Amino acid sequence: MLDLIKKQEYKNRLYKAFPHKLKNDVTVVLSILPLDDKTKLADGSDCWVDDLIRQSNPSMTILLDGEVLVIPYRIYFNEPDTAKEAKLTDRQKIILHCIYLRHHNGYVRQNRLERLIESDELWIIPFTFQLLGEYIYEILEVLDKHINDKTIDMYRQFVSENEKYSQLTRERVISYWDVYYRGRSPILANYLGQHLIDRILAK
Repeated sequence: MLDLIKKQEYKNRLYKAFPHKLKNDVTVVLSILPLDDKTKLADGSDCWVDDLIRQSNPSMTILLDGEVLVIPYRIYFNEPDTAKEAKLTDRQKIILHCIYLRHHNGYVRQNRLERLIESDELWIIPFTFQLLGEYIYEILEVLDKHINDKTIDMYRQFVSENEKYSQLTRERVISYWDVYYRGRSPILANYLGQHLIDRILAK
């Protein structure tokens, strides 16, 4: 079981991933996270993980409407009890989905993203944009639905505020295409990840 100091450290990391105006809602969400449980791995086994919230190196520090946020690279705690999750407000559920977009299990990330397709809050974008730089094609297919007429201007605002991170994400898209998808899409422009980047950058 985690000691109170370590648990609070994890919560502080997650507070930093959301705008300050959401603090009260984030507090409610954090209260249902199962930080004391053993982590369930993709093969169904349980284990203790040294660090439940891992930051990238360097940390993914971004700007959102001028506010500095730090988005986790990966989280390793389990999903919450469904009955507790059901009691959250709509906004709190969206916050929870965003947190689990950083989950180590790709199926969890995909499932949570599917629940965000109709959501158009600006503070979602740092979490969904980060998925563009990952390699799971099925997640890109879900992102294709989220990057739409309602959200495209928010994606463009995020890029304009975070040009360095945007460039890094574009490089990751090319890298994963080269390693995993060049055979399926010999032309980079036809690869879905690149197509989504081009859609966001189009004027």
